[in-house]
Amino acid sequence: MGRFPYQNALFSLLLQFAIICNLGLCEFKANSCNEKDKQILLCFKHSLIDPSGMLSTWSSEEDCCEWRGVYCDINGSVTNISLPCSTDYDYVYGSNDYKTEHCLAGEIHPSLLDLEFLNYLDLSNNNFKSINWSLGCQNFSIVKSSHESGNSSNLVLLDLSKNEMLVISDLRWLHRLPSLEYLYLDGINLHSETQWLHILTMLPSLSELSLHSCQLESVSPSLDYANFTSLEYLDLSGNDLFSKLPYWLFNLSGLSYMNLGGNRFQGQIPSALLNIRNLHTLILRDNMLSGKIPDWLGQFGNLHYLILSHNLLTSSIPMTLGNLSSLRDFRVTSNQLTGTLPENFGQLSNLEVLSVAENYLSGVVSHRNFINVSNLQILALGSPSLVFDFDPHWTPPFQLHDLTLAYVNLKLLPWFYTQRSLDYLEMENSLFTLEPQEKFWSWAANIQFLSLFNNSMPWDMSNVLLNSEVIWLVANGLSGGLPRLTPNVRIFNIGRNNLSGSLSPLLCHKMKRENNLQYLSIYEIFLSEGIPDCWENWKSLLHVDLKGNNLTGMIPHSMGTLSSLLSLQLDDNNLHGPIPLSLQNCQKLMILNLAENKFSGIIPNWFGQNMRALQLRSNEFSGNVPLRICQLSSLIVLDLANNRLTGTMPNCLLNIKAMVSNNATTDIKIGFVVRGIGNIFVFDVKLVTKGNELVYINYMHVIDFSSNQLSGKIPLEVFRLTALESLNLSHNQLMGTIPDEIGQMKQLESLDFSNNKLSGEIPQSMSSLFFLGALNLSFNNLTGRIPLGTQLQGFTALCYIGNSQLCGTPLTKNCTHDEPSHDTKVVGNSEKGSDELLEWLYMGMGTGFAISFWVVCGSLFFNRTWRHAYFMMLKTKCMSR
Repeated sequence: MGRFPYQNALFSLLLQFAIICNLGLCEFKANSCNEKDKQILLCFKHSLIDPSGMLSTWSSEEDCCEWRGVYCDINGSVTNISLPCSTDYDYVYGSNDYKTEHCLAGEIHPSLLDLEFLNYLDLSNNNFKSINWSLGCQNFSIVKSSHESGNSSNLVLLDLSKNEMLVISDLRWLHRLPSLEYLYLDGINLHSETQWLHILTMLPSLSELSLHSCQLESVSPSLDYANFTSLEYLDLSGNDLFSKLPYWLFNLSGLSYMNLGGNRFQGQIPSALLNIRNLHTLILRDNMLSGKIPDWLGQFGNLHYLILSHNLLTSSIPMTLGNLSSLRDFRVTSNQLTGTLPENFGQLSNLEVLSVAENYLSGVVSHRNFINVSNLQILALGSPSLVFDFDPHWTPPFQLHDLTLAYVNLKLLPWFYTQRSLDYLEMENSLFTLEPQEKFWSWAANIQFLSLFNNSMPWDMSNVLLNSEVIWLVANGLSGGLPRLTPNVRIFNIGRNNLSGSLSPLLCHKMKRENNLQYLSIYEIFLSEGIPDCWENWKSLLHVDLKGNNLTGMIPHSMGTLSSLLSLQLDDNNLHGPIPLSLQNCQKLMILNLAENKFSGIIPNWFGQNMRALQLRSNEFSGNVPLRICQLSSLIVLDLANNRLTGTMPNCLLNIKAMVSNNATTDIKIGFVVRGIGNIFVFDVKLVTKGNELVYINYMHVIDFSSNQLSGKIPLEVFRLTALESLNLSHNQLMGTIPDEIGQMKQLESLDFSNNKLSGEIPQSMSSLFFLGALNLSFNNLTGRIPLGTQLQGFTALCYIGNSQLCGTPLTKNCTHDEPSHDTKVVGNSEKGSDELLEWLYMGMGTGFAISFWVVCGSLFFNRTWRHAYFMMLKTKCMSR
């Protein structure tokens, strides 16, 4: 798809330049750079941070028309500034420093708007943080501040997109750009600019507007009309626009491209859309749209792209869409569609993309559905109830580049092996049992991206050589030993299969060429022996995941040669010994998970500044919590639970800036993007929170020091870590009180202080922790009334038991004794008789309780299964509401 209008704008400007050259005006040297323009550009440079020297040619001694990214007309006036930052290489997702560390940064000086003849300004994909109107231009006397100048700019194209750190809270400066036709602000934070729609409608010439992922929340759904008289291209995708589709959109009669994907639009697709007669691209994917796909969409004779994937659409695919002879791209993947695939789709000779997978389609799919689709390049097909009935002698009129299949028996697709141009193959929930293994792997060797998930493939992989760049073979029932890899393989995941044997045949054989493997994931299979000591051959690795195997021995020293490593996950094995000192060479490590092993010794203090998740739980580490941890300012997950740590908690945890709300980011994913492939490979993380162990893609802010031997008071600094979502300090020997500052931890979802020696009252401020879904304060020395408020009263009594001086709901113990009723008549002998009766009643209840208690507890004591189930029930009930 691409952003083709942008390319049209650039082409138009280049065409003008070509015409000038064709007239012979390029044969002589243009006049020297206009002095005023030169001073403005030097002022702009003065406000920037330029870590890679992009502007090294911008010198006062040189002609500015010769500077990098600066273009002038024949009079020496600056007409074009093009300074996009190139990031066409692998970069870390979730760490902006890796992506743009070499790009321009700092604040954008608005004096650029004073360049009288500037038509084109591209500062995209850099690391700018703000546009600062207060910046001065000392030593640049010619320059007058744009904020003070009332002059209008002649700018036609402005591209600030993909400056992911850039925050703009006021767009009123755009009023000075009445000639603006192309505006691209993708990825900029416009959350605070609530008047964006009103401001942008004041640009009379605006033809293309792209606001993808700008954190917009309001789209003015009640507004009937927006004055975008010239608008042809509109992209509002990837925001948080939670409403029905706004009516003003359907009055944009000149619109040809509309992208509203990745929002939360609700309701049905309105018929008012018919007002936009020239629409050729309609993208509504990743919303909450419901109802039918309307029949009237078949009236859009110029429609080329119709993308409705990932919604809640029901009913069948309308037959009328088969009349859209211009249709190139039709995607309805991941809806709730029923019925059959219309047979007349086979007449759409221009169709290039057909994606109908992940629905509830039924009926027969045969060669008749594809009879004339000779241009088809991408096909996604598969529902549990579809029946395939292809002529065994049929040869498709197309050669696919991208094929996604689900719920198929490969034997029923005789045309499958005729596809020799595939770059991408994804198959899941399918049968390979009758396929010749050698035939399949030989055919698949040239496929760039091979993803096979949850299929029936009981194949022995011991002698297989894999060649694809991306190989994703998860949960397929593969058996035998590990396959071998060619140097072409960059991503390899073969987790959750029935493989066995050693890692050595895969890792320790010599390659004739340097390997390119970056992602190695071999988890939850049946590996035996230890981790081989031959990692020096795999220095390109960014991610190693060997969790959930039966690996023994120690971490080999050669793993320290993986200096580019970002993620190392060796959890849930039988590894032992200390963490080797050689790992200190892996200073780029962001994730280190060694949980559920038998590692021992002290926790080292060499962890690098890039560390995001440090997980060492359930080992045999001893000694103090190292103070080095406080210097890991980007840490999000810190899990040292279930070890033998002693001493006090560090009082410097406030230095972990990522755990303070002002510095914290949400929806955190960590991974990397692979050059040439474009996919994001995310490193998941296994977290123990709310009493459950779950695998997360989005990281939570977690501290877990539970089940150690820590003593002393909980440092006050802990309660100022306002981004924390889960805090577990249970099963230690901590003492002191819970301070009022805990009420500042507004993001807390899980809190466990159980089995310590905490005293004093539960602070009233805890009742304002509205996200708290799991709480355990049991078995301490807490006193007084449980603070009133629905938050703390919503938990069960099990969350507070073991605090004998604690009272109030939900405990049965009242905080004050009930006073006798005023109309109660007490008569001497009658009162005495009542007291004696109560004594006998209490004695009988006590005896009965004791007998019942020992019958139940005795059974629990002698029956291990019952005993385990009982304590798990207590833990589960206490940990969540």
